[in-house]
Amino acid sequence: MYQSKIFSGGKMMFTKSRIVGIILTMVIAGSVFAGGNRNTARTVDGNSKEIKLLNYADMTQANTAADQGWTFATFRENNPDVSLIIEDLFNEPFHQKTEVYSASGNLPDVLYVWPSGRSTSLHQNRQLKDLTRLIDRDNLRSVYTATALDPSQQASNYLAMIPVTITNTHIFVINMEVLNAAGLQPARTYAELKAQVPILRARGYETVIMPNQDTWVMQSCLFSMIAGRFGGTDWHTKILNGTAKFTDSDFVNALDFIKQLYDDGVIARSSLGMGYGDGPGLFATNRGAYYIDGDWRIGAFITDASTRQALIPPARQGNFRVTVFPTIEGAKIPSRTNSAVAGTGWGMAADIPDNSPREDAAWRLIKWLTGREVLTLGLNHAAYASTSRTDIRPQDLTLEPIQIAAGNIGNEFDVATVVIDGVFHSDVFNVINDVLQEIGLGSKTPQAGAADIQRAFDTWRASNPR
Repeated sequence: MYQSKIFSGGKMMFTKSRIVGIILTMVIAGSVFAGGNRNTARTVDGNSKEIKLLNYADMTQANTAADQGWTFATFRENNPDVSLIIEDLFNEPFHQKTEVYSASGNLPDVLYVWPSGRSTSLHQNRQLKDLTRLIDRDNLRSVYTATALDPSQQASNYLAMIPVTITNTHIFVINMEVLNAAGLQPARTYAELKAQVPILRARGYETVIMPNQDTWVMQSCLFSMIAGRFGGTDWHTKILNGTAKFTDSDFVNALDFIKQLYDDGVIARSSLGMGYGDGPGLFATNRGAYYIDGDWRIGAFITDASTRQALIPPARQGNFRVTVFPTIEGAKIPSRTNSAVAGTGWGMAADIPDNSPREDAAWRLIKWLTGREVLTLGLNHAAYASTSRTDIRPQDLTLEPIQIAAGNIGNEFDVATVVIDGVFHSDVFNVINDVLQEIGLGSKTPQAGAADIQRAFDTWRASNPR
């Protein structure tokens, strides 16, 4: 059942950090709350209850605006002594602004955080408060999964944030309406998938829709899983400890498979110009047979609570299956794997004084944002497919068929491998992102791309010795 994945974490409890999406704000304000560099501590008034929040919000997704409106209005109503100032950003503008704050040493009081990966600077600079004292004081360990409160899952090696979800960064959604119209069945192997390309093309369909304009999408939503299939479950550990290289055959073969996807027409090169926001609409209107994204993207298809409209109405959702990529012949682990992470959540600026009124206000906000009511709402409206809470009540869930299918994806795979931007520094994964784009465009070979990545890793390692 879907609920068993919520309560136990199921097969999704294997690794490390994230959730991502569409650009909400294209221009980042140049100002921060105060200037300086990351070694310049701000002066924090511990008695103030004015809390500045950096929020991650995809306002184009069904229910986001209404859900966040309720979330923050309810907090204000129940905490009239707290003045809440919210900055909403999404996708790359959010990450860029976070880096500005980190470099200034002048963080918001509460902010949306990855356990590693995209929030590495915050962790490495120890700019996030260790929440262990507050978690233990309020006896919260019993209401979160063990993975959520495992400090080894966070780049800081302490509890710098509370994750709200466990995330599968890859889903392979099958549109049976398109396949039936083309007289096809779901591809079980890559060879079968490749063979469907000319049949689907002759009928005006794409084979796989995947919006690849934003460079993180290919890395997170497909290549991390592919790298695991070709390299095995510990491929990243071998590179990090120096016993393997990105230029070794396993990783080069994984890059070569991405080239093959484009060369075979399974993924069109035109996808490199497709914005992240365009993918769901194209798939929902039967422009392609398959769709690749992360499990969070299911929220784009369901009914918007305010408009009662859905890209895929519940009556159609039974025609869509949620699984993982087909068998890849010749891979070290050919099939039934995914890339999974203990997800994003909320952290607090480290320089807020312990036991101060400001800490109390910030902690009340974090407890609310990671609490049962807010996370139940997020599940119902597909902000995520599972949560880190163990006390979600089944009677409070009202899920559409495609949400249940996404929640049950743990039954579709046996092994979860790492997400690249959850285990490597941005100096490395940004190069991987760019190489994947260049391979898609045909401007770089897998071998040359692997050499670029290894050079980036060597440079990073020289500055960050073990």
